[in-house]
Amino acid sequence: MAEATSTSLTKSHYSNAKLEDEAYDEEYEKLSQQCKELLSLPREKGCGHRYIYLYQDIWYIPTRIQAICSFQKHFQAKDSDIILASLPKSGTTWLKALTFAIVNRKVFSPSQNNHPLLSSNPHELVPFFEYNHYVNNQIPDLSSLPEPRLFSTHVPFHSLPDSITKSKCKIIYICRNPFDNFISFWLFVNKLVSPPLPKLSCEEALERYSNGTNECGPFWTHILGYWKANQETPNKVLFLRYEDLKGDISFHLKRVAEFIDCPFNSEEESNGVVENIIELCSFEKMKELEVNKTGKFVQKFKNKDFFRKGAVGDWVNYFSPWMIEKLSKVMEEKFSGSGLSFQYKIS
Repeated sequence: MAEATSTSLTKSHYSNAKLEDEAYDEEYEKLSQQCKELLSLPREKGCGHRYIYLYQDIWYIPTRIQAICSFQKHFQAKDSDIILASLPKSGTTWLKALTFAIVNRKVFSPSQNNHPLLSSNPHELVPFFEYNHYVNNQIPDLSSLPEPRLFSTHVPFHSLPDSITKSKCKIIYICRNPFDNFISFWLFVNKLVSPPLPKLSCEEALERYSNGTNECGPFWTHILGYWKANQETPNKVLFLRYEDLKGDISFHLKRVAEFIDCPFNSEEESNGVVENIIELCSFEKMKELEVNKTGKFVQKFKNKDFFRKGAVGDWVNYFSPWMIEKLSKVMEEKFSGSGLSFQYKIS
C-alpha cells in the first residue's frame, strides 16, 4: 500500500512539473529575442510564475521585463505628463481615481451621475506602461492622447526612461507601510496562482519579501529611489504615504492638485468640489460599483481583488511575534539614516 502511495505521489509530482514546464514554455515563446537573451539574468522561484528575474536591481516575470524594455526604449514624455508610480498594493487604485477626478473635474463634475469612475475601473482610466501600453510587443502611438496625459507604473525611479526623468513632467509616488503592503500583496498574488503552481504560506512569502526576492522587490530599493528623488527634486516628484492620505484626505487631495498645477479655487472649495471628489473616490463607494465587482483588468486581474479592506494596521491579524521582529529588523536596516519613517504600529 505504501509503495502504491509513493508511486502515485511520484506520478503526481512528475505531472505537476510537466504542467509547469508546458506553461513556462508557452510564456517563453511569446517573448522577443532581446528578452530571451535577458533570461540569463539571476532568477528565483516566483509565485504564480515559475521564475522571476533580476532586471536593473528589481525582480520581474519575463513578460514584464519585455514590456519595460519596450517602454524604456520608445516612450517619449511630454512636459505636461503626470506619472503615477507605486509598488503593487500600495494605494495605486485610490491614487489613480483621485488624480483622474482632479485633472478632469472641469469636464466631468465629481457629482454627476455619469462620471467615468462610476462605470470604469481606475486602472482603465489611468493605464500602466508595462501592463497596458507596452505589453505583448506593442509600440503604441501615444502622441495624440489629450493633455495632460495620465500614466502609471510599478517601475522604480532608476529604471524610468530619460524622457521622463529629464523632462518637466510630474511624478506622484505613493507608498504604504511595509507591514500592510506585504499582507495585501501576499493575499492578492495568491489569488492569481493557478495549479500546478503552489500558493505561498504567509511565512514563506514573508521570507521572500524580507529578502527582496518577490515581484517588484526589493521594496526598500523601490521606495528609497523615489524618496531620494523627492528629496532632490521636490517640484518633480511628490512622495505620498498611504497612511497620511487615510489620516487627512482633504489636505493631501489639495496637495496633489497643487503639485500637478490644478489647484482648487475658492469657489470650488465653497461648492464642495473637494468633498465630492473624496466621496466619489472613497473605498466604500468604489468597492460597491458594479464594474468593480464583476469586471477584469487585462484579462487576468479581477477588479474586485483591488478592493479588499483598504485599512491601516490589518497586518496585526496575520503577523506572529517572529514575523514582526523579522520585518522590523529589515526596515530598520534598510531605511536607517534615510529620514523616512512609516506609521504601522498600533498604539
